[in-house]
Amino acid sequence: MTNLRLGATLPLGAAALVLLFAAPASAHHLIHLFQLTPSPLTGLVSGLAHPLFGPDHLLFLLALGLVGLQKRLSWVLGLLATGLAGSCLGLALPGIPLAEPLVALSLVVVGLVLLDRLPALLLVPAFALHGYVLSAAVIGWEQSPIAFYLVGLLVSQGLLLTTSLTLVRRWGTGLSASQLRLTAGILIGVGSSFAWSALVP
Repeated sequence: MTNLRLGATLPLGAAALVLLFAAPASAHHLIHLFQLTPSPLTGLVSGLAHPLFGPDHLLFLLALGLVGLQKRLSWVLGLLATGLAGSCLGLALPGIPLAEPLVALSLVVVGLVLLDRLPALLLVPAFALHGYVLSAAVIGWEQSPIAFYLVGLLVSQGLLLTTSLTLVRRWGTGLSASQLRLTAGILIGVGSSFAWSALVP
């Protein structure tokens, strides 16, 4: 039984190690990687793909399923609305200092919520901060590609949140208290490493 329980944490540990050596979310953007011209189609595709290209953002979304959020649908809708508001703020007021390290530190927040050291409501402004940073990739675009990019973000993040609050949550319920603490420690370590890499390139 112990080996089986330990094995349940191995996928998360392996994923965290891969993410640890990856770049923070802002470093990758589909339209830049493939040198695409901004348009409604490329904006939509880029919005759909962008959360998958940012390891800190992806891990943050998936880790939300471990913190025991109740009323899954209301949390998904609330977080999506919060993220959209953050993206709109990022388009209106870009360049807030230290946004990237703070996004990385949102993984530390999730870890501390798992350890009951912080309230789960702090995840709401953390999600808004993710939305803010994700808007930086489209600064300077025309309104139509930006609108389709935001639609793509909403769809992609909605699917990831639904996955997190169903499949990941179901997996998390099988973890023992010590495994949950280990998971929290991994999130805190990865988030701290991402924040350090953002501060000291």
